[in-house]
Amino acid sequence: MVDWGRAHGRAETWAKTWAENWPEPGRALPWAPRLPDLSHLIAGRLRPWLAAEVAPGRLMPWLPVAFGAGVAVYLSAEREPAWWAAVALAAALALAAGACWRRPVGFPLLLAAAAIAAGFATATLRTLRLSHPILQAPAYNVSISGFVEAREEREKTDRIVVRVHSIEAQRIDQLLERVRLSVKKGTAPAVGSYVSLHARLSPPLQPLRPGGYDFARDLYFQGIGASGFATGAIAIETPPQPPGSRIRFMAMVEGIRDAVDARIRAVAKGDAGAIASALLTGKRDALSAPVNDAMYISSLAHVLSISGYHMAVVAGIVFFVVRALLALVPGLALRRPIKKWAAFAAFVMTTLYLVLSGAEVATQRSYIMTAIVLVGVMADRPTLTFRTLAIAALAVLVLAPEAVAHPSFQMSFAATLALIALYQHGLPWLGGRPKSSLGARLALWGAREIVGLVLASFVAGLATTPYAAFHFHRLAPYGVIANLLAMPVVSAVVMPAGILGLIAMPFGFDAPCWHAMAFGIEWMDTVALWVASLPGAVGRVSAFGVGALALGTAGMLLLCLLRTPLRWSGAALAALACLMALRTPQPDVLVGAGGEAFAVRAPDGRLQVIKIGNDAFAIREWLAADGDARGDARAVAEAVKAREGFACDDDGCVARLVGGGLVAIGTSPAAFADDCARATLVVTTRTAPPGCGARVIDRRAWRAGGALALRREDGEWRITEAQPRGQERPWARVAQEKGAARIGTPAGGPGAPRDATPREEDLGVDD
Repeated sequence: MVDWGRAHGRAETWAKTWAENWPEPGRALPWAPRLPDLSHLIAGRLRPWLAAEVAPGRLMPWLPVAFGAGVAVYLSAEREPAWWAAVALAAALALAAGACWRRPVGFPLLLAAAAIAAGFATATLRTLRLSHPILQAPAYNVSISGFVEAREEREKTDRIVVRVHSIEAQRIDQLLERVRLSVKKGTAPAVGSYVSLHARLSPPLQPLRPGGYDFARDLYFQGIGASGFATGAIAIETPPQPPGSRIRFMAMVEGIRDAVDARIRAVAKGDAGAIASALLTGKRDALSAPVNDAMYISSLAHVLSISGYHMAVVAGIVFFVVRALLALVPGLALRRPIKKWAAFAAFVMTTLYLVLSGAEVATQRSYIMTAIVLVGVMADRPTLTFRTLAIAALAVLVLAPEAVAHPSFQMSFAATLALIALYQHGLPWLGGRPKSSLGARLALWGAREIVGLVLASFVAGLATTPYAAFHFHRLAPYGVIANLLAMPVVSAVVMPAGILGLIAMPFGFDAPCWHAMAFGIEWMDTVALWVASLPGAVGRVSAFGVGALALGTAGMLLLCLLRTPLRWSGAALAALACLMALRTPQPDVLVGAGGEAFAVRAPDGRLQVIKIGNDAFAIREWLAADGDARGDARAVAEAVKAREGFACDDDGCVARLVGGGLVAIGTSPAAFADDCARATLVVTTRTAPPGCGARVIDRRAWRAGGALALRREDGEWRITEAQPRGQERPWARVAQEKGAARIGTPAGGPGAPRDATPREEDLGVDD
């Protein structure tokens, strides 16, 4: 048990010690003897605020922040750290913090440093434990056999994950643990099947642009070493050895999910059935394109991914129903802890929901937080507080530290943090009694509840906006309207009907429940399509750097976690982050990692794109990151086909740059003579010859550095690599071509012009 009297006394001691460590008002600080007014301000105003913010109990919410910062530092390292060094540093700082726990200044600082080091060490150990081979070069006609661990239905193709038992190919000298393959629609074998097939494999996809999302890192932490597609028929064979218990359990769960999915879609047709199945089984890939786009534009896409909202609704419904039923028995209600029993029933139901929904990473995070809240109810602890959120975040980061870079983790915890701050500090009047007859009437009419719902939707949307803009380059201006109109129906009709349908399904009386779900979902679809049709419904944002996102995150944390007027410093940081994001310079030229796609910023300011191979995915990402409305597949195909802004012949293409000058994209050796004489920049899919008078980016450059972004400043080219030279991580091992030249160096050796040669300090990440 916690001795609250002792804790209160310790808080007073801390405040007193802080007061003694700060100079008295009017006494000059040693570092600012000529600023007595500033000294008076710091001593008289900041001293009690700082003392209050570091008092016992106030530091707990900051621990996962520091821990996550340590994970972020690990992910940004150029080379893999030594695990023993990371663990030793974390242990040393933890011991130092424990030794200084009575010091009001030293303890918070050392505790923060220890948490950062602990996050760094945890991520290092996680990577070491998951170590597995990664395919380094494309491989063709690969023979693969193994167990199917996951199956996913998609719009045009299906996708499976195979745990490899044997693999044969000329370019593969290591046994990959898992591969992810696209297969023809309707041909994906069942989970648990032992299959044999031929496939074409590629290394995990690296970032499509500098600063873009690292797909290879995401796949690495899923244990996947290559991706590709099956090139022939898939044979289901007798396994050489029995599947393990994990495979058998996954097959059983997948069979239940398939049965539920088939039953729902047999009753509820079309998009309503697809969304109903997505809410209960996690199978969300059969949705039509118009409704899917409308869900994202209207900010209702979070309904399609089972996350904290779904877990909270399921837990809340089960808790309320079980407790209400138990309260009908007077003997139980008066003598037994029916509240704890209801919490336990909700815990069991959410666990079953986790398993049924496929237990994706985002769902696991939501389950952990919901479970902590329910355990708090069973242990007579406060349910949803900053402390609860901190414990949930720490649990998630310890189990999966890589989640700190995932958009679902960032958005879910940002929304929850903002909502807790709103209800604990922003809306104290919601829980009070009205002091006037008018206030009483408004309360009876539900005005306060409506205002609270509006503010909650607005605050949650505002908290997730920076992450949606950073990862998806889109905003939802009418998201509050869509959520206010749709979510009450989802909470009151759709989800309760779904839970009741699962309970009634074994008895054969589930059809009315699926009809009820379809009714509510059709209303949600109508809202989404209406909101998506409003003028200005799609807000597009150009890409910005990690620095602006980190600054905005710091501002939100200060606003939410601090309790004194110091929290308003977070608003200043948030405003500065917005300014940084808006002033982020955009590239003038983009080169795909495989040298198959190029983009040039034309004099009108828009990116003009051209594709030599099949890298349309990269072009879509570039246009979205540029805030361009041509980001959908059809618009990209039309833009590539039109080749607007390019003059092309059999040897290549030429385009005019936004600041003047020409960029030449050569595909033939015959183009070098003319391009080197006329162009400011030459980008070629071949190896450039010596003596070219223009700045040259050839295949040695993009093979070594991945996708490239180039920006011309003061007549020189600043070049940013998606995979900076010297980076060597388990998920980003770049195959260096022998004799590859440094990016942007003159191709002609010492005698070549150096007017556009970037300096070493220019080869950094473009924030």
